Amino acid sequence: MILLPAIDILGGKAVRLARGAFDEQTVYDADPLDAARRWVAGGARALHVVDLDGARGGAPVNLEHVGRIATEVEVPVQVGGGLRTIESIRGAVAAGASRVVLGTAAFRDVDLLDEALAELGDRVVVSVDARDGRLAAAGWLEQTEIPAESVIEKMGARGVRRFVYSSIERDGMLEGPDLEGAARASDAVRGSFVYSGGVSSVEDLRALKALRRVNLAGVIVGKALYEQRLTVSEAQAALDA
Repeated sequence: MILLPAIDILGGKAVRLARGAFDEQTVYDADPLDAARRWVAGGARALHVVDLDGARGGAPVNLEHVGRIATEVEVPVQVGGGLRTIESIRGAVAAGASRVVLGTAAFRDVDLLDEALAELGDRVVVSVDARDGRLAAAGWLEQTEIPAESVIEKMGARGVRRFVYSSIERDGMLEGPDLEGAARASDAVRGSFVYSGGVSSVEDLRALKALRRVNLAGVIVGKALYEQRLTVSEAQAALDA
């Protein structure tokens, strides 16, 4: 399992939201590249970058920052946020994304998903963002009644093999991971996934590792790193243990 430090970009700055609410943001770095350099210098093996402006507006806004990050660091960078056309997906790849993370578009435009999978294969990651176990879409702004596990199963049937499972109600709250949700996601995934939401300590990472799910490939951590609740090296050591 690997740690993926999160870099969420809003208005050109590295921020963290609370429970996905755009009006509850904290700015941590005026330049997202500073965060990227810090996490990689600390031992990060990959980065998870989200264009929050793109997620909210439906088209990428911060690919310039993605390009700067991908150029400056020597680790894989997976990128999501507003990738809802094949042109925007190609734009993210051209900017340096090692993998592209699709959310709303994957569920609402199966032709786009099929085209992306045909073109990029397992470089395509589908993000399943859940609130109370139900899918949230459009940059977390729209709540559905669709169980997250059924979405994962449907995406898997179309050939998706990489997922991100995010617990929105825990995101940015430092209240611990949704272990039950992670276990349910694991049961549905035919491939691999990374978990995101609520991690606040090394103990939280150990709890996720203790689930002993072979398809849980990594954990995305944001606020706990920015708030110095743990370091990248401590987190990765816990996942390596």
